[in-house]
Amino acid sequence: MNTTSFDYKLERLVARHAELHHILSGQVDAGSFAKLSKELSDLTPIVETIEELRRAKEEMHSLAEMITGADDPEMRALAEEEFQILKEQIPLREREVQISLLPKDEADEKNAILEVRAGTGGDEAALFAADLFRMYQRYAEQHGWRFEVMSLSDSDLGGYKEATAAVTGRNVFARLKFESGVHRVQRVPATETQGRIHTSAATVAVLPEAEEVDIQIEDKDLRIDVYRSSGPGGQSVNTTDSAVRITHLPTGLVVIQQDEKSQHKNKAKALKVLRSRLYEAERQAKDAVRAANRKSQVGSGDRSERIRTYNFPQGRVTDHRINLTLYKIDKVMSGEALDEIIEALISEDQAAKLAETE
Repeated sequence: MNTTSFDYKLERLVARHAELHHILSGQVDAGSFAKLSKELSDLTPIVETIEELRRAKEEMHSLAEMITGADDPEMRALAEEEFQILKEQIPLREREVQISLLPKDEADEKNAILEVRAGTGGDEAALFAADLFRMYQRYAEQHGWRFEVMSLSDSDLGGYKEATAAVTGRNVFARLKFESGVHRVQRVPATETQGRIHTSAATVAVLPEAEEVDIQIEDKDLRIDVYRSSGPGGQSVNTTDSAVRITHLPTGLVVIQQDEKSQHKNKAKALKVLRSRLYEAERQAKDAVRAANRKSQVGSGDRSERIRTYNFPQGRVTDHRINLTLYKIDKVMSGEALDEIIEALISEDQAAKLAETE
């Protein structure tokens, strides 16, 4: 990264931060106040990091002068020690600033729709899908997020053919977005009498929850069918036509919702999922264009991409995108160690983006 342009960019950010403070201390209309306050709020942590970096550099300069001019050997040794500490810290702080300047994914602050589906492997795949769904539920609880189950389609042995949840909280999508893809499991199923290890899979999709302002859906583009709830997963199976199937005619996307007794509630939930799927499709199309120019990409969000293997006999979880293996499968499945994988994925993604700016 060019040092001169980097310093100039920092100067502009600090100046804009001061300008926003000045503007907001005067008379501002309500619409502008909300927009400018958001900009100030986003800029403040960046500017604080920049100020810390500047103070560290000034202190390092002062220590260099002290080392050169100090007559007292003890004082010089102390200054040299502090100088070395700062010398190691400054590149880390510069990286923090660079990361804070990376283009933000506008969806990062959004809530998410989590969809888990059993893949190849029959009953065992459905049991694994249920295990994954519960892993994310525990992970959400540990982060203080709200985890609302929207629909469940049970299998005969207590697994899930499909499960959908709305996850609400701070930076939900930013932390869960790398979970999209195929998750593979290797273990001895409970139904296996010979003790043989089986391989099966489940697909995870994490969609940013779209608001009406994000995606406009025209009534003429929808076909809405209502029918009677039935079959596994119809938790509130009843004798009224409460189940809803919405087809988005331009794309052919279909969303079915039947867990609520109220047709109105099922329709609202189905529209929420449909809006999020359309929003994600739009994001993926934009990302595909950007990805064509990128040197590397940690996770494309492609649901057909095999991203992780959970090997129970060996007690290991391997994320194939970053070649990370943890021998703590129980803690990953309890949600406790999932952050170790997510943090590594976020760091790798940031490193790839930083490499492109250099």
